[in-house]
Amino acid sequence: MTLSAGRGGRVLTGCLAFVAAASVLSGCAPSNSGLQREAATQLQARVLEVTAAASQNDPATALKALEGLETDLSAAQSKGQVSEERRRSITTVATAVRADLNDILAAQQAAPKAAQDASNAAGQPTQGTAPTPQAPVSQAAPAPAPGNAGDTGKNNSDKGKGKN
Repeated sequence: MTLSAGRGGRVLTGCLAFVAAASVLSGCAPSNSGLQREAATQLQARVLEVTAAASQNDPATALKALEGLETDLSAAQSKGQVSEERRRSITTVATAVRADLNDILAAQQAAPKAAQDASNAAGQPTQGTAPTPQAPVSQAAPAPAPGNAGDTGKNNSDKGKGKN
C-alpha cells in the first residue's frame, strides 16, 4: 500500500507541519520562546526521523521515532529546557500524527487479510497456498462386496505362481 492523497497525505502534511514547527524551534530562539536551543536541535532531529519514515510509507518506524520524540520532549521538559506551553503544542501535533500513522498501519495490516478473504470468497487459492487435491469419483476404490467380508486375502497369495 502506498500513501494515498487521503490519509497518507494528511500524515505527510502533519509531518511537514511538524518539521516547520521544529525549524522554528531550532532557530535563534530567544530565551522566552519556551524552548532552549539544545532541546530544539534534539527535537528537530526526532521530527525529521518521523517525517522520513512517513515519507517512505513506513508507519511502524515513524511511530517508533515519534515515541523517541516524546521521550526526548519529556526529558527536556524535566530539565527545564521546554516550557509547559511549548510541550503541549508539540504534544498536540504528535498526537494527531500518531493517530494517522496508527490508521495507516492498521490499513496496511488489514489489506493482505482482505485480499485473502476476497480470494477465498471467489473460491481461488491465495498466493502461497496450493489447492487441495481431490480424487475424481470415478477413480475411488470400490467398496468390498458384502459376501467377501471374511476374506482377508491370505489364500490369494498362491494364485498364478508356478503354474505354467
